[in-house]
Amino acid sequence: MERTIISFDYAIKNILRDKANFDVLSGFLTELLNKQVAVQEILESEGDKDEPLKKTNRVDLKAKINDSEIAVFEIQFFDQIDFLGKIVFNACKAVVEQVSVGKPYDINKVYSVNIAYFSDFGAKKEYLFRARLAEFSGVHFNESIPFTQNLNPPAPSKEVHPEYYLILPAKFDEQIRGKFDEWIYTLKTSKVRNDFTAAGIQEASEKLDVLKMSPEEKDAYYRSKADEMDYKSQLYTAELKGKTKGLAEGLAKGKAEGKAEANKETARKMKELGLSPEQIAEVTGVSLADISAL
Repeated sequence: MERTIISFDYAIKNILRDKANFDVLSGFLTELLNKQVAVQEILESEGDKDEPLKKTNRVDLKAKINDSEIAVFEIQFFDQIDFLGKIVFNACKAVVEQVSVGKPYDINKVYSVNIAYFSDFGAKKEYLFRARLAEFSGVHFNESIPFTQNLNPPAPSKEVHPEYYLILPAKFDEQIRGKFDEWIYTLKTSKVRNDFTAAGIQEASEKLDVLKMSPEEKDAYYRSKADEMDYKSQLYTAELKGKTKGLAEGLAKGKAEGKAEANKETARKMKELGLSPEQIAEVTGVSLADISAL
C-alpha cells in the first residue's frame, strides 16, 4: 500500500522547519549523503536584507547539521535559464555568511541540495548527480593536494569546498536501486510505500499525511497547489502566445523575403532581355543599385 503525503516543496517551505519534524529532514540527508546526519536548527535563508541592490539567497531551506555543516535546499518547478548559476550563488552565499570581518576563514562544509522538476539538463537516464571538488590535481605531475584545512589541531582536517547534488525526479524510472531511491520515489509521486525503510521516510508518511491535516491546513495546502497550477498555466499561455507571435512574424518575414527574391529574379531576366534599369525598377520595385549588381 501507499500513503499520499504533502508534496515535498510545500513541506520544505511550511512544515519541516518545525523542530518536531527535523527527523524527516535528517533522514533525507542521511540517505543522500550516506552518513548519519542530524539537523540541529533551521537558519535564516536570506542574506543582505539591508542592501536592496544586491542579490539575496532566497533558498527554500537552510539548515545547520552535524559539526556546524550546512545544507541548503532549492526546489524548482518551472523553467529558469540561470538555475545552475543560482545553485552556485546560493552555495557561495552560505560559505561567505560564515565569515566575520577580522576573523579567520573558518569554513564549514556546505551541501547544496537541488531538486529540479522542470528540466532534465540533457540527462538520458540518470536522476541523481553529485559535483564535488575534494582535491587540487597537479597539471604537470601526478600529484594532488586535499581541498581541506584545519584551524583547530589536533582535530582532523575538514573539507571546505561546497558539494552539490542535483535531483531530477521526472527522470526517475521508479526502480529502487538504493535507500535514497525511496526518497526520490516520494519526491516524484508524493507517495510513501509501506515497505520503504529509508531513514526518515516513514516519519514523513506520518507527519506529512494529507488525511491527518486539519480542514484549515488542507485548505492552505490545496490553495498553494492551485496557485502553482495557475502560475504554470500562465507561463504556458505566455510561451504559447510567444511562439504563435513568432510564427506569424516568421511567416510574414519569409513571405516578404520570398517576394523580394522573386522580384530580383524577374529583374534579372528583364535585364537579360535588354530593358533599361529604370524600366526594370518601375515594373519590379527592385532598386537601381540592386539591378546594377545583378
